[in-house]
Amino acid sequence: MAMFLRSVALVALLASSPAFADALVDNVNGMTLDKDGRVVRFNALLISPDGKVVRLLQAKDKRPERLDWRADEKGKVLLPGFVDAHGHVMELGFRSMELDLSQAHSLDEAKARIAAYAAANPERKWIVGGGWNQETWGLGRFPTAADLDSVVSDRPVWLSRIDGHASWGNTAALKAAGITNKSVSPPGGRIEKTGAAPNGVFVDAAQELVNKVVPQPLPKERDLAFLRAQETLLSYGVTATSDMGTTLDDWLSYRRIGDVGSLRVRIMSYAMGVDTAVRIGGGGPTPWLYADKLHMGGVKLYADGALGSRGAWLKAPYSDAAGQSGAGFMSDDVIQNLMSRAAMDNYQVAVHAIGDKANAQVLDAIDQMAQTYKGDRRWRIEHAQIVDPADLPRFGKYGTIASMQPVHETSDYKMAEARLGPQRLAGAYAWKSMLANGAGLAFGTDYPVESPNPFPGWAAAFTRQGADGQPYGGWQPQEAITREQAWKAYTMDAAYAGFAETKFGRLAPGQRADFIIVDRDPLLASPTELRETVVLQTWIGGEKVWVRK
Repeated sequence: MAMFLRSVALVALLASSPAFADALVDNVNGMTLDKDGRVVRFNALLISPDGKVVRLLQAKDKRPERLDWRADEKGKVLLPGFVDAHGHVMELGFRSMELDLSQAHSLDEAKARIAAYAAANPERKWIVGGGWNQETWGLGRFPTAADLDSVVSDRPVWLSRIDGHASWGNTAALKAAGITNKSVSPPGGRIEKTGAAPNGVFVDAAQELVNKVVPQPLPKERDLAFLRAQETLLSYGVTATSDMGTTLDDWLSYRRIGDVGSLRVRIMSYAMGVDTAVRIGGGGPTPWLYADKLHMGGVKLYADGALGSRGAWLKAPYSDAAGQSGAGFMSDDVIQNLMSRAAMDNYQVAVHAIGDKANAQVLDAIDQMAQTYKGDRRWRIEHAQIVDPADLPRFGKYGTIASMQPVHETSDYKMAEARLGPQRLAGAYAWKSMLANGAGLAFGTDYPVESPNPFPGWAAAFTRQGADGQPYGGWQPQEAITREQAWKAYTMDAAYAGFAETKFGRLAPGQRADFIIVDRDPLLASPTELRETVVLQTWIGGEKVWVRK
């Protein structure tokens, strides 16, 4: 009897205790998109204790009387956090820890930076880094080992091109890797040579000939690289990202950071190949971990290389390199086999394809896969930069998603004209055509190839112009989309591309309260003003995780 009375008393006590209250971010100029992509404005955001949106409030709506906390944002602009559909998290972090040549505008400037870095880091047995781009240097050729030797010859130097599809080494690096005149280009790769001698640049798969002898980072260095990448993403208002090409070591870093409670940005992981996916997920995608912060749900494959290194696989030769058409990384049988292996265990398939031949091959493979693997597969083609106009309608079949990066168009258009000639530009960076043909469109930046800042890409999507306002009227302006369509592709559609649309990507009841506070209204800003937007605060799951100092 006494136990019964104590139980009744406990129930009464619990019933009389106040419920865990919600929180309010108040006095904001809030804006988001509804499920149909229409703009919704609001004045306050009510957040549940588990970090989800409860309600969007207007100025006339009565505020709850009992709250855990209230933040008064004094009329500042509030937006949903950006979702980057295609980035490389760990590469972004390592770029900040290694030699970075992304701001070098000439070979001489690059050499000066390399010399300064070598002098400042005498203890490093190898000098590694990346970010070089011979196109922006106006070099008219690839750099060579001799160029590097004139700066550093006492130890190996190994530097990746800005797109990651070529690397540049000095003579010491080539010697360490055993590269000689007898070295042969592997399938899917190319050793650049002067006569019979390798001249220091290795394209696509050929990079592995040297990569295999480069010292690998320690786990603690990997964790630091991740934390630096996370800080950078949050500073630009990126609250979720697809990580394209997660290695097992990358995944272990994410888990270590998550286990100690320091994972903030949400990561939709696409494993580097089927074997890596199976080692991580076993018989299928992982659960969402750490309150929807981490999920490995897909596989990343590569059909070809990049335009800058002439590794993109084209249907006809390059206009500026007779006899070269790039290279396919896989035969038709191999790509279909790998896609089938992934799909049979319900991993989503994302395939890098830049050239028109590569895009056609992936579309052919999707045609085949879709006959066997039914349902909502959301096949993804990453970049989809150069597409034969005859193939554009095929993107609308089977729910295929074109995962594209607007900033690539503004960075690459002059190079694309040189590589392709004027007759093959109709299907280049064709965002509006993708939508018109019923394809899903997801936007990202491909960081660290480009900055993870989404605002320049947002402006590029509806202007087809770079920050310099060029070209006048926009490049291939018929492919521009609206400001709202671009915003949707950078948020809710990028989440949809990762099967995360029920979790984040917009602000609505039941969605994670991932949002940013910025210094201007992006829907009223000019393109120049939009590019200059500054993120003041970043919130994830109703928690303020980054503040501009």
